[in-house]
Amino acid sequence: MDVLDWLLDSDPAIRWQVMRDLIGTPADAVQAERNLVATHGWGARLLQLQGAGGQWDGGTYWPAHDDDPDSQPWTATTYSLLLLRDFGLDPASREARHAITLVRDNSRWEEGNQLFFEGETEPCINGMTVALGAYFGEKVDSVVERLGRERLADGGWNCEAESGSTHSSFHTTICVLEGLLEHERSTGGTSQSRQARERGEEYLLERALLRRKSSGEVISPDWLRFSYPTRWFYDVLRGLDYFRATGCSPDEHMREAAEVVRSKQQSDGTWLLENTHPGKVHFALEDGDGQPSRWNTLRALRVIKWFDGS
Repeated sequence: MDVLDWLLDSDPAIRWQVMRDLIGTPADAVQAERNLVATHGWGARLLQLQGAGGQWDGGTYWPAHDDDPDSQPWTATTYSLLLLRDFGLDPASREARHAITLVRDNSRWEEGNQLFFEGETEPCINGMTVALGAYFGEKVDSVVERLGRERLADGGWNCEAESGSTHSSFHTTICVLEGLLEHERSTGGTSQSRQARERGEEYLLERALLRRKSSGEVISPDWLRFSYPTRWFYDVLRGLDYFRATGCSPDEHMREAAEVVRSKQQSDGTWLLENTHPGKVHFALEDGDGQPSRWNTLRALRVIKWFDGS
């Protein structure tokens, strides 16, 4: 089967993005397919798992009951909403408005007991909060302002800054950048938030998206292995897909990372799932590590298409 046919033979969450990003399907047909996310497949299934009180699995960041102390569970409200955003659930749909109203009015953070869209304390989580709030039409300006104040001197962010860390983290920085970009798309941002995002991008680019600035060494071999869902973890495919989403032109700082992505394509045209992050999930989206991944294939193909300008 042709790789595009294989991608289209899947869930509406993938199909509409393939139609938009890889095939160039007319916008009305893309929107019609996107509308199915709320009522069919993974999106509908995930929406049905939201509790009457607005939360998934009884918690905002942590489920009410964590049965596996050795891994982080991914079933609480934050990561469930991140999946719905990845799926492309239309924020204006009746189903999205119902789900988000329940979250806005009822879901409170375990750290501080404040309402969901008021944000948490760690910048990585607040980056997710901003991405979700901006995408679903909720006001998160105060969280954006806080993130601007918390940027470190080297240009990025680190959840360990409160513990004394003075060096940024790729993991935290990519979460914040995705949030700031979504906020700019929704509101136009502020001069401060746009400047913070630009400086955060420079932090990644100065390191070629994968290398230490001091020594030139690859920072982590895990960043060369692709996961989905990415959760809070960085890898070079996630980094490149962020820059693609900004609409910027590729540059030489990204070339090595792009070649890493290109090198991972299999002979049948697919990319594999390589680095699943352990933890409790609602349901599987892929067949497991070492198997062809529709999510990674979609993301890699659109990154290469953007990088090559084709």
